[in-house]
Amino acid sequence: MNLPKLCVLFLTFCLPFSTAVLAQDDGQPLSVAKQLQQLKRQVIALNRDLFVLEEDLLFPSSTQVVVYLSMDVGTYFKLDSVELKVDDEVVTQYLYTDRQVDALYRGGVQRLHIGNLPQGEHQISAFFIGLGPEEREYKRAASFTFNKDADAKALELKITDSSSKQQPEFTVVEL
Repeated sequence: MNLPKLCVLFLTFCLPFSTAVLAQDDGQPLSVAKQLQQLKRQVIALNRDLFVLEEDLLFPSSTQVVVYLSMDVGTYFKLDSVELKVDDEVVTQYLYTDRQVDALYRGGVQRLHIGNLPQGEHQISAFFIGLGPEEREYKRAASFTFNKDADAKALELKITDSSSKQQPEFTVVEL
């Protein structure tokens, strides 16, 4: 049985019983609008719990690998797209809007990929496409070899400006 069916089944059985709980402290019944607000809060909380449970089931920490993307100032590079490969297999291709790039410039961090890998040595390669110095098309790559152990692994793709070289730098670091 899949997760949406479980959620509907849970709500079908819980909603009739929830009206008994929906009373004020002084014993007076709540208005329909207040009951709906409480039910909405309960459904949102349930949805959040189900999302966390689903991620734990799909991506257990013993096999989980998460890749994040971050940028700094962006004087020498304007990001257009990223392609991510793990062990020579494309796992993510992402095309950015101006708003998303602006959010990254302001310190945002994007979760680019979450997946499962067996323990052992793996290689990650990221290909960055955008506009470089003097508004020229720019395509660069960064590779990193890492060892996946029994714990969850987090990696960060970093795009930084090198003032001394007046070029962008692309690195991969383990978190």
